[in-house]
Amino acid sequence: MTSTLPFLPFSKPTIDEATIAAVGEVLRSGWITSGPKVQAFEAQLSEYFGGRPVRTFNSGTCTMEIALRIAGIGPGDEVITTPVSWVATANVIIEVGATPVFADIDPVTRNIDLDKLEAAITPRTKAIIPVYLSGLPVDMDRLYAIAEKYNLRVVEDAAQAFGSTWKGKRIGAFGDFVSFSFQANKNITTGEGGCLVLNNLEEAKLAEKYRLQGVTRSGVDGIDVDVLGGKYNMSDIMAAIGLGQFANIDAITAHRRALARHYFEQFGSDFEAQSGAQLPVQDFENSNWHLFQIILPDNGPGTRAAFMQQMAQQNVGTGYHYAPIHLFTMYRERGFTEGMFPVSEKIGRLTVTLPMFYAMTTQDVERAVATVKSILIK
Repeated sequence: MTSTLPFLPFSKPTIDEATIAAVGEVLRSGWITSGPKVQAFEAQLSEYFGGRPVRTFNSGTCTMEIALRIAGIGPGDEVITTPVSWVATANVIIEVGATPVFADIDPVTRNIDLDKLEAAITPRTKAIIPVYLSGLPVDMDRLYAIAEKYNLRVVEDAAQAFGSTWKGKRIGAFGDFVSFSFQANKNITTGEGGCLVLNNLEEAKLAEKYRLQGVTRSGVDGIDVDVLGGKYNMSDIMAAIGLGQFANIDAITAHRRALARHYFEQFGSDFEAQSGAQLPVQDFENSNWHLFQIILPDNGPGTRAAFMQQMAQQNVGTGYHYAPIHLFTMYRERGFTEGMFPVSEKIGRLTVTLPMFYAMTTQDVERAVATVKSILIK
C-alpha cells in the first residue's frame, strides 16, 4: 500500500530568500562569471580554514585532479584510494596518467582501512586519497603518520566532510591538499562546485593557472601560458549561493548531528539484533553527518532493490553510496575483479542512504525509521 503522506526525499537543498535575492543582485550586476563574489567566498573559506589558501572551482572533481597535478603526480606513479566512493575519486588518478590502487575498507567506519592502505604502498606510490564517507574522517593522526613515513602527498577527498572535525580541528584547517564539494546534495551547496585548500600561495597560484587554461596575466595586456590548464572556474552566481549557505554552516552541522542522534534514539539499542542490519558509527563530535547510511541484512541478491522499492511505496526516498569502483567495466578492463576487496563489495551491495537534510524535522526521522522497521522487522 502506498503512503498518503508527502514524499520524503533522501536529500534536499535549502536555499533561503536572502540567498535567492543575492543571486538576483549578481544577475543584475552584469558580472556573472568569476568576480568579486568568488573572491569574497574564497576569503571567507580561507578564514574558516585558519588562514590557509583556498581556491574555488566549478566542481569538486577537478579540485582533486588539480591537487594531483600540483603534486607532480603522473605516468608511472601509483595513487592509493578506497573502492567505496563516487567514481570521480579514482577517475582523477587516471586523468593525470597515474595508476589507481585500491585498499579495502573498514567494515565499521566504511572508510579506507589504514592497515590495508599501508600494506598497498610500493616504491611507485606517490600519493593517497582518503575519502571521508558520510562526513566521518579517518584516523587523521595515523593517516599523516603513514604519509610522512613513506614521503607521500595526501589529497583528502573531503567532498562530504565540510564542517567535520578531528580532535576539535576543522577538516581542511590542517593537513596537505583538502578537496570539498559543493554539489547539490552536500551540506552546503553552490549548485555545483567545490574548493581546494592548499598549503601555500605558490600552490594557490598554480591552482589558478590550472583552473583557467594555464593563463598568467601581467600588466594591462600581458598574457602567457606555461602549463596545460582547463576551464574550471567558479562563477559569481555560484559563489553568491555559497556565501548564503556558508553563513549557516554551524547551524546546519548542529542540526544534522541532532537528526543523527534522533535516528539512533528511534532505532533503539535492539534494532541491529532484531533486523540484522548495521547502523553507522555513533560519532557526534567529528562527523558532520552528511549521510545517514545503514547496511542491510545479507539475504542474497536483490535485497537492496526490494528494500528501496518498498521504501518508495511508503513515499520515503533512499539512495546508495556507493557502488564499488573496481567493479565498473572500465576498472575491470584494468584488471580488477570480484573478490579483491570483499568488505567493499559487501557494503557496496547492501548500503542504503536514508533521508538526511537541513530542512528535515524529528518527525521526518521518526517516519523514516518506522518505515525501515516495518520492512526489516517482521
